[in-house]
Amino acid sequence: MKTDNLIITGARIITPLGFKARKGKEMNELYDDVGTIEITEGKITYVGADRPSLPDGYKVIHAKGKVVLPGFVDSHTHLVFGGFRPDEFIWRLNGDTYMSILQRGGGILSTVKATQETSAKLLRNKAEWFINTMSRMGVTTVEGKSGYGLDRDTELKQLEVMQAINFDPIRKVDIVTTFLGAHAVPTAYKGREEEYIDFLIKEMLPLVKRRMLAENCDVFCEDGVFTVEQSRRLLKAAQEMGFGAKIHADEIVSFGGAELAGELHALSADHLLHASDAGIHALADNNVVATLLPLTAFTLHEPYARGREMIDSGCAVALATDLNPGSCCSGSIPLTFALACIYMHLTVAEAITALTLNGAAAVNRADTIGSIEVGKYGDVVLLDAETPNVLPYYTGMNTVALTVKRGRIVSRRR
Repeated sequence: MKTDNLIITGARIITPLGFKARKGKEMNELYDDVGTIEITEGKITYVGADRPSLPDGYKVIHAKGKVVLPGFVDSHTHLVFGGFRPDEFIWRLNGDTYMSILQRGGGILSTVKATQETSAKLLRNKAEWFINTMSRMGVTTVEGKSGYGLDRDTELKQLEVMQAINFDPIRKVDIVTTFLGAHAVPTAYKGREEEYIDFLIKEMLPLVKRRMLAENCDVFCEDGVFTVEQSRRLLKAAQEMGFGAKIHADEIVSFGGAELAGELHALSADHLLHASDAGIHALADNNVVATLLPLTAFTLHEPYARGREMIDSGCAVALATDLNPGSCCSGSIPLTFALACIYMHLTVAEAITALTLNGAAAVNRADTIGSIEVGKYGDVVLLDAETPNVLPYYTGMNTVALTVKRGRIVSRRR
């Protein structure tokens, strides 16, 4: 990837510190000081006090009175898909539930059909539009899931689109790819769910691994979709092949997904709107990142996940948008931040940690991104403000003035 040499001086540098997720009270602890950040050939080589003279060969940004944060990590999205579903959004407003729409052939299955019929070129064009929009909101790394194919060729097509974007040397955002073949039960496998899990384990996972198309494997562990035992079988097989494990857990009902994530020492358990007390403790005890998606609760008009209780119980909490064509057609980082603070009662510091270092840990990247520290990639955002408190205060409004990816300015407010 193209990199640059950059120095940011006079900035108020605010960042979590460390190379793994921050848990419980640690999430509220941030480095906060005025100084300089030096990025050399894409990596951070200095963080500290402003210096009287600067080396040659660097672009210099004078950022007095501005806040610099680590680049945001959106650790749960479905950004490659065909079609949109605005009619279903209105159905929900009129009282239809997520599961009732799915049972009528809508929901995920509607997008599966559209994705199967959409060319890789058009899928990439749409995904790049989302990525450009995310970059303007400060996102420098995003997780992208497959799951709108539910067949061999379309699942591969989604993953190949994301990998093609990653190969672009001037890309604005890195995509961490996740195989979500177990997003729903395909129509052809209704009543034969065990056979579909067999297909994923025996054919798809080895193929995805051989082609190096994904780093992680995810499953929608939910009543009416995949059982805890089916999810366990798939994820254990994936882990044995070297994939990281992630789980859509306890979104619709309390189903034991969080407990399973703890048992498997998964990278993350996501959604968790209805996670049990035992599930929350399983996540905390086993260092599983609890990835919360407040935009989805907002758009579905559902209770928010118990973010405050999770942190107080010692969990590492991450925040992500869940951008997708059905339950949450939004990738708004500003609104995610505001909802987390207003309705889930996270502090501003906790929300910053959740959208940076803990998001990085949720995609197994905390060793290289998620904080402003020497040795990590130079992924940072400059806020058009002197305090981070504007993040929830300017509710849903973008305060990012500049996004830097590996020392290169990739988005700038005009």
